[in-house]
Amino acid sequence: MRAEILAEQRSDADGAVKVALSKGRLLSQSGGTREYLFECRTWHDSLDGAPVLARPSRSRKAWDPAEASRAPDGTVRLATKADFGATPANIQIRKDDSANWAALAERLETAGSQDSPIDADHAGWLVGRGTPRTGRAVNPGQWVANWAGLQLNPRQRDAVAQALASEVLFLWGPPGTGKTDVVGHIVEGSFRQGLKVLFLAPTNVAVDQALERMCSLLEHEEGFAEGIVQRSGSIVLPSLRSRYGDQVDPARIAALLVESIDRQISTAADQLKGARAALVLHDRVRELESDQATGTQEMAGAGRDHAAAAKAVAAADALAAQLRLKMNKAGQSTGLFAERRAAKVRDLQAALAHEEDEATRAREDVSRAARRHTAGEKQAAEAGRALPAARAAVVGIPPRQDVVESTASLQERLDELGQKRKRIQDEVRSRCRVLGATVAKAVQSRKLLDEVDVVVIDEAGMVNLPSAWFAAGLARKRLIVAGDFRQLPAVTKGDGDRAASEEERAHSREWAARDAFHAAGLVDPSGRVRQDPRLVALDTQYRMREPICAVVNEVAYPDAPLRTGRGNTSRLPFAPLIDSPVILIDTSGRRIPGGGRKPHMTNAVHAAVIHELVRGLQYEGILPGRKWQEVPEGERATDRLAVISPYREQVKALKSSLAHRFGEDYDGLVDTVHRFQGSQRPVVLLDTVAGAGKDPGFFYSGTGLSSQTCRLLNVALSRAQDHLVVVADVAFLRKHLAPHSEALAMVDHLEAHAQTISADQLIPVRDADQLATMSAEELARPAFFEHSEVLEAVAWDVERAQRGIELYSAFMDAPPVRRWARMLEPKTAAGIQVTVFTRPPEEQQEPSRVARHRELVGQLEAVGCRVEFRDRMHEKVLILDGSVLWHGSKNLLANIGPTDLMMRYTDPASCDRVRRLMERTRMERPARAQWRPAGETAPASEVPAQRAEAPAGKVYPGLERDGRLYLNVSYEQRNDAKRLLRAQWDKEARHWWVDAARVTREQAARWLP
Repeated sequence: MRAEILAEQRSDADGAVKVALSKGRLLSQSGGTREYLFECRTWHDSLDGAPVLARPSRSRKAWDPAEASRAPDGTVRLATKADFGATPANIQIRKDDSANWAALAERLETAGSQDSPIDADHAGWLVGRGTPRTGRAVNPGQWVANWAGLQLNPRQRDAVAQALASEVLFLWGPPGTGKTDVVGHIVEGSFRQGLKVLFLAPTNVAVDQALERMCSLLEHEEGFAEGIVQRSGSIVLPSLRSRYGDQVDPARIAALLVESIDRQISTAADQLKGARAALVLHDRVRELESDQATGTQEMAGAGRDHAAAAKAVAAADALAAQLRLKMNKAGQSTGLFAERRAAKVRDLQAALAHEEDEATRAREDVSRAARRHTAGEKQAAEAGRALPAARAAVVGIPPRQDVVESTASLQERLDELGQKRKRIQDEVRSRCRVLGATVAKAVQSRKLLDEVDVVVIDEAGMVNLPSAWFAAGLARKRLIVAGDFRQLPAVTKGDGDRAASEEERAHSREWAARDAFHAAGLVDPSGRVRQDPRLVALDTQYRMREPICAVVNEVAYPDAPLRTGRGNTSRLPFAPLIDSPVILIDTSGRRIPGGGRKPHMTNAVHAAVIHELVRGLQYEGILPGRKWQEVPEGERATDRLAVISPYREQVKALKSSLAHRFGEDYDGLVDTVHRFQGSQRPVVLLDTVAGAGKDPGFFYSGTGLSSQTCRLLNVALSRAQDHLVVVADVAFLRKHLAPHSEALAMVDHLEAHAQTISADQLIPVRDADQLATMSAEELARPAFFEHSEVLEAVAWDVERAQRGIELYSAFMDAPPVRRWARMLEPKTAAGIQVTVFTRPPEEQQEPSRVARHRELVGQLEAVGCRVEFRDRMHEKVLILDGSVLWHGSKNLLANIGPTDLMMRYTDPASCDRVRRLMERTRMERPARAQWRPAGETAPASEVPAQRAEAPAGKVYPGLERDGRLYLNVSYEQRNDAKRLLRAQWDKEARHWWVDAARVTREQAARWLP
């Protein structure tokens, strides 16, 4: 767990909510803790009351734990043990997601003590220790109502019977096998055996779904209305809230008892909030008055010191003058009394030097006093200017002492009401016999139930091992572990922490990332399941049609294939577009290279294919049309369809496209695989996305039945009930997937058994002359255009542009630029804004190309186009009037392009998304130095500052030696350094370096001290 905490603190937390703090100053320091005050422009409510992590902005070092509190004036106080200096300029904070790990570590540290709730022997059952009893109830009907009439298959009955007579049961429930029903009957039977049950799951939705099933089995039991089944934490499932909320929510159960108390608490809390706000205003006045008084006192003291010092100067100057006069009168040291006169002169000289020193010191005192007086005057003046407003703010507010007394009285009142309320809540809690909660809630709560006889951990494949071990240790008599170790795993970071050693990462893989099934020895190293008396595997699924189940078996269950217990007919109306259970839409022939730094994470062709497929399903009545009102339950878009994509970037694209298609954004319609765990839909569209770049990405990188790739694909595919549609660039996947990988097994099976259609069958290949004859509805559909048709088709769109034209072309050649200039000149003359985005001339590799590029830019500007330069851009896009998008592999202003295929797409949301994507991916600084002819020296501004020469053989970041500039590049950033700066690895020095003549320090600043 400490490794997980460290990994969280070392993580850059890409995608996390981060808040910037600025203009900080150190307020106090005590016991190693420092308190800072910052300004904050934009706060995020998710950080209210949450533990946070902090570090300087743009730092790549580990984050430091901190506590943040936001004041009413918008400032933020930050308490931390980290030293950010006296006046930190910019700090970044984010939520500390390791807080649950820290709480768990604290709980486990008490294991073995008398106060610990953990039974280490029973917790050991989870990791294969001990010899827990296994058996089978002879007559489960004693405890399970209508046992003989229940629609349970033999494996499901075995699981219930074994659970009710055993100390431990591992229940393997693949998708659609009725695991929730089985768990519900196990809880029902345990309840009737007189046992107290704690039901845990990793998510609130999973808790609510299972608890709703348990309520349906126990709702007729005596005391149900008084809370024999309860939910700890917020209910998120609407159906549970509406059906059983009054019976399972402890707060609602106690509502009648505490209604009056709650009103008093609310009133007192509001009053306390107001009193504290008043106290802040009073304290502000006191602070300003103190500053004014201090400044005034400083002025007075400085004035006195100034007068005294001036007097001392005058006295010293007068005495020095007298001494000089005496020296003049002493005359020359000659004659009878020469020695006596010389001695007298020396004494006078010494005295004069002393007085001159005194005068000098006094003058310094005068200067210091003057500076103090000025500073005090400034402090008093600033406080004086702010005081009227601060005093005005407290007009009508009771005196400060009264507010202090009121605050203390209100807090005491709240504490008394809270204790009174707690006693009522304790009474309600004591009635509970079945409690549902998340695993995190169990970890963070000191006591959920007074006694726990049975612990049920559902969706255990998603629970990290330390949390599962803790939960298992709460059981006094029985442990039930249910889930599927081939669906989504727990989210952990220690096993991927690059700052940790390999030994530490291996330890994290063993003791944090593993699930309970692997830890208990039920799964062998290859990921295949072992036969074991502790394990019951459900083997019949009722969700998927048999062809869909066959795909899932091929990918995730080759060693234990699932049988299908449902019919093979679709429960949806017939639709020719999806008249097969499994459909593969192959986009191989219509590939458009992706944009951005991670081209495998988006795919415009796939987005268009899915858009058209949804349009067709709307036309055929399977999905509701645009902005349909009062759609019956079961026929809504989210009732029938799920669109799943492995990457968030593509999810965003699909959401915007389908929001345009349906007229609004439906939550739960499009999302990543993780968000669909536990759900099911009649139609599932799986967008594999990958079709560009050097590899398909991390989603496809794993192999083996225990790999994350296998688990993610299993979840994605097994959400489908009646129809599974997979959109894939088969040729790209075949080229890049590892042999024998589960992803390749999916592709092989789909090609062999699925109905295969090409992208052309959904997105037509058009001729340019067809555009003029098409209806508005047909024009709105995506379409492909071959090279020979693109220019004429684009010209047709340009001629009709009314508001604006945005043309992105990385390269330019003379003939197409002349052609476009002739085409665009009438548009600019008509007042239409035309903007051309291209690479700057300096990025060309030869002097001749630099000059030619500048000349072509001039030609475009001459006809009224605005030209903007983008460093290292590669986009090939045309946007017309913010609603028509041309996207593909053809540089419209050049004669180059790998396939010259373009796609026309009519969707304002997609135009906005592509524009934002291109703006977001543009680089803030050049990735490399500008081209410079041989022999030409760099400008002085680009010549790197030299550091002191290092000892022989010693290399450090920032050193320049033998034409190399050495960098500090982390393992995670090595690819960025290679791509952006052409960095190379020095094996002997064990540092990355770049060509110092080509890369400036400004360009490499990200990796320099």
